[in-house]
Amino acid sequence: MKVLITGGAGFIGSHLAERLLRDGHEVTIIDDLSTGSRENFEHLTDEKKFHWVIDTILNRPVLEKLMAGCQMVYHLAAAVGVQYVIQNPLKSLQINIEGTEQVLELALQHGCRVLVTSTSETYGKSERIPFREDDDVILGATTVRRWGYAYSKAVDEFLCFAYYREKKLPVVVARLFNITGPRQTGAYGMVVPRFVKQALMEQPLTVYGDGKQSRCFTHVSDAVEGLVALAEKPEAAGQVFNVGSDFEITIEDLARKIKEMAGSASEIKYIPYEDAYERGFEDMARRLPDISKIQQLTGYRPRASLEEILKEVIEFHKH
Repeated sequence: MKVLITGGAGFIGSHLAERLLRDGHEVTIIDDLSTGSRENFEHLTDEKKFHWVIDTILNRPVLEKLMAGCQMVYHLAAAVGVQYVIQNPLKSLQINIEGTEQVLELALQHGCRVLVTSTSETYGKSERIPFREDDDVILGATTVRRWGYAYSKAVDEFLCFAYYREKKLPVVVARLFNITGPRQTGAYGMVVPRFVKQALMEQPLTVYGDGKQSRCFTHVSDAVEGLVALAEKPEAAGQVFNVGSDFEITIEDLARKIKEMAGSASEIKYIPYEDAYERGFEDMARRLPDISKIQQLTGYRPRASLEEILKEVIEFHKH
């Protein structure tokens, strides 16, 4: 197939491009490099079936040209990372909402199937654990910038389902839960690469809040397998699926584990949320997905253990 990946120079997008090229597809990526990087895809530029464009998905003529003739679009382009979203609230909303609507509109025009990546953030402050795709969501006040990302991705999901129901566009939504691995940057608030770099440089590992908040980390290769599996299932269209792992760890335990595995003498330093982000910042206490829906449809099961993930990330940042 001819496949387009928006946000293809990003951490997940570049791994997805590798996977699709291995399968023999012709892959084009578009990325404005706001959070992506040329380094993520430079090793692919000699591949005959790989093409890349540095531009924003808001540039409609460019996007339309790329989507003409495509059979499948993986729409990963988005403003990501808590730090980035708080620092760039308006740009984040524009990319996430206007960009997604443009992708869906052009996909309909050119007969493309679409997979749109969403986020566990859309569950908001819900305390019903584990998170199921049909659960109610509880989002924070619109005056708190941190929730702008969650609201924008929720709007993306509404757009997807509207295009599916009203226009019969074959689109599937994947809610990603804390994907990590090699090439992920810690520059925008991603905790694993941030801790790893701090540990290797013998700097304090900065834990925000009390560190009791828990997350489930998934290796990027497992997430990519989940995305490809969903894209290949026609019956997934019009639905939303959690993609992640159900192994839970607190952030302070994660810091201890990384410190130990990196052989670091770094101290663990606790920083109030308001110092790390902004006054009034709110966080989720737990973020645990129910992954039974994607398992039942595709057989998806994350394979990499947390130890394997951390070992790989530590090795990546050593070089």
